[in-house]
Amino acid sequence: MNIESSTLHKLIILYMLNKVNFPLTNSQLSDFFLTKNYTTYFKLQENIKELNSNDLISQETVMNTTYYHITSDGSQTLGYFVNKIPSDIVDDIDKYLMENKYELRNEVGTIADYYKSTNSDYIVHCQVKEGEGILIEINISVPTKEEASSMCNQWKENSQSIYSFIMKSLMK
Repeated sequence: MNIESSTLHKLIILYMLNKVNFPLTNSQLSDFFLTKNYTTYFKLQENIKELNSNDLISQETVMNTTYYHITSDGSQTLGYFVNKIPSDIVDDIDKYLMENKYELRNEVGTIADYYKSTNSDYIVHCQVKEGEGILIEINISVPTKEEASSMCNQWKENSQSIYSFIMKSLMK
């Protein structure tokens, strides 16, 4: 039995979000779909938007990055229709997630954002998550938006060494 391509793409998104215990970003989902030539970027975005508007996935945005989670309704819907995803596509998804799991998790587990505080400084909020737990969380006050943005970018690249330095320093 053939399944409509839009429906199949939505099931693939639900399947991917269900297979990992962390959110996936829009770029991570896009990378999979576009690398495998399953659909175009714009059609994928339409499917994501529909899933979100039907409360099958939820989204949160931090510093221009959108993170997607499967909802309980999404999990239930996937349970009804998971067998409609062709086995070769399931194999592609499983292989992609297995080969990229560390990078995918690391990318979404390292979060940095900033906001303007009441005294006109900027507060840089940096965090590293593992699953649902928080490994480290730091809030730093800086005087300019440019410094805040730079710190957010540096956090993504240096969070592991900063975490290691703090742990070593505190465990002496």
